[in-house]
Amino acid sequence: MKIAILISGRGSNMAALAENRQGFDICLVAADRPAAGLGIALQNGHKTALVDRSTYSAKQEHEAALADEIAALKPDWIILAGYMSVLSETFINRFDGRVLNIHPSLLPDYKGLNTHARVLADGRTHHGVSVHLVTAALDDGPLLAQIELEITPNDTETSLSERVLALEHQLYPAVIAALSEGAVHIDGLNVRWSDTSRLSSVTGGIVCFPPLD
Repeated sequence: MKIAILISGRGSNMAALAENRQGFDICLVAADRPAAGLGIALQNGHKTALVDRSTYSAKQEHEAALADEIAALKPDWIILAGYMSVLSETFINRFDGRVLNIHPSLLPDYKGLNTHARVLADGRTHHGVSVHLVTAALDDGPLLAQIELEITPNDTETSLSERVLALEHQLYPAVIAALSEGAVHIDGLNVRWSDTSRLSSVTGGIVCFPPLD
């Protein structure tokens, strides 16, 4: 299975995927702005592309150029790994909905940005990570898997961010490996697991599959 990874910054989830490739190859790492992760990907021998959104006058022009870069390599899946631009329905449909994202919250709670600060401000006792299919609505696609962790009395925004990121680095490679092995089946917006053993290696929280509604 070939994947193209989209990033916007340091690319830590991209690096975790590169270090834990099982059943999939990275055919492209692309960014929508100058990003440190592109340098890391290049050093590790991955093909990279910078399609800088600031050089395009319209969102649709930028997305079309990015989609052309991706389509030329014929990936099976597009993997968002800290990609900060919201993709349009036109882009998603061009790749038959084969776009995944990882989000630092227990979706459908806390869509959008600053999730760690928001859960702490609300006095929540649990937080986590979600892998989901991407739709045109922000952080709203069907869930593949989640990890739940307990917030401790000593947690700060920084400590919680670090704990959640460590779980992201485990969950994303495991889910994508399971997808490549046919252990999770996606038909349109329907997600079904036939074998969850790949996720048994994830530590530090409770893995939920089928995902929580």
